[in-house]
Amino acid sequence: MLTVDNKNYICSLDYAMSIIKGKWKSVIICHLNKSPTRFLELQRKLPGVSQKVLTENLKELENYKIIKKIVFPEVPPRVEYELTDTGFKLFEIIFQLEIWGKDYIKEFKR
Repeated sequence: MLTVDNKNYICSLDYAMSIIKGKWKSVIICHLNKSPTRFLELQRKLPGVSQKVLTENLKELENYKIIKKIVFPEVPPRVEYELTDTGFKLFEIIFQLEIWGKDYIKEFKR
């Protein structure tokens, strides 16, 4: 048993999966791998995500230090999101999972 922030997990894999669970987090990470992205650009790349859900997911990823929010001191303020070094490491793993998914679909879901 593993306890992090007063929550119990079966193992470190269980904890890691809890960070990226849900429909949008892995996809957000994949889109931010390409370049820093503004909120509305990201929302356009994720058809079906509401502003509320995207905001919540971005905040969670920021709290886990997977992404960082960059606020430019301009009027009006410009905000971009980008992966941290930890986020780039996680992207590499998610990318391998994406490859596995494509291979699985080809092999078993014809």
